[in-house]
Amino acid sequence: MPTDALFSLRGLEHPQEAPAAVLIVPQPKPKPKRKRRRAVHPSVPCTPSTTVPDELIRDADWVVISSSGGKDSQAMLWYVVRRAKALGMLDKVVVVHADLGRAEWEGTRELAELQARLCGVRRFEVVTSGIDFLDRVETRHRKLKAKAETEALERGEDPAQAKVAPAWPSSSARWCTSGEKRGPIRTLYTRLTNELAHLGRPVRILACIGQRAAESTQRATLAEVEIDRGASNGKRHITTWRPIHTWNDQRVWREIARSRLPYHPAYDWGNRRLSCVFCVLGCNNDLVNGARRVPDLAAAFARTEAKIGADFRKGMSMREIIRRAEALEEAEGPAARPPAGTAMAAHVGRAMTTKYRARQAALYGLVA
Repeated sequence: MPTDALFSLRGLEHPQEAPAAVLIVPQPKPKPKRKRRRAVHPSVPCTPSTTVPDELIRDADWVVISSSGGKDSQAMLWYVVRRAKALGMLDKVVVVHADLGRAEWEGTRELAELQARLCGVRRFEVVTSGIDFLDRVETRHRKLKAKAETEALERGEDPAQAKVAPAWPSSSARWCTSGEKRGPIRTLYTRLTNELAHLGRPVRILACIGQRAAESTQRATLAEVEIDRGASNGKRHITTWRPIHTWNDQRVWREIARSRLPYHPAYDWGNRRLSCVFCVLGCNNDLVNGARRVPDLAAAFARTEAKIGADFRKGMSMREIIRRAEALEEAEGPAARPPAGTAMAAHVGRAMTTKYRARQAALYGLVA
């Protein structure tokens, strides 16, 4: 037998050759775990028993209105409360605000509470995940990075070259909504259900959400009324109602004008959306406006970008948003606050806006 073959069989190195390169043998890919489908309690209906607004309110044990403090929530609040009052059922209305901490515009929670109180709603609830948004992004990045590296090793690849899934939320991965809003609000559903446990049947909760078809293609596909089977169980049945789903911007602002409730000043500054200052779904104008108004928060987002090595939004980093905000500040100087009612006047006219502000002053002593 040749010497080289002998050394090879014995697993020894040839005395006159350099050690052979170590081969990484790919490990068999583990079989993916089958996701267990959550069983829905048989008592939960597949379709709502009615889609008529007044019948929905009558049939519910609780009418829970989710309020972000934004214009759509505000218009919906006034619309639903008016109907509940007319039916003599205001006592079953609960307004809930998911507090997003420093990620949302200053004064949003206080405004949502004020709007509810001025409508005559006695019960206002605040829920929160208790986790800072940017901390959650960094934690997600660490977990996603560890997962990507482990999977690369299992494939026999260099873990340093592993592609890490995005940690920031996006239009296709809106974990911020489920983690910061939907989940905490479900804890309120649990409390409300326990309060009516004496009924001896599943508690009927009507969840009112201010989503509109005009906001996006995805929201246009949503039903105005549907059963939330994911949030329902043997103790509670959740019916989702989108009261203003078919409304356009003008109708929203007309409802606000009729309500006389104050709206957030960010709209007068030119924002189209509220809630999070830097929403991944926000338009560029809203993001730049946020960087001008809340520069400390913008800087914190930029630091998180640097830590995880990924831009806040695909095609638009927070660094670029800050650059644009600084350029505007340099060119225009610090912007003066626009006159109150600027946003409303753009949609319903100056005459209706003037009446709105006058009624506010007369009824509440407030200036819009």
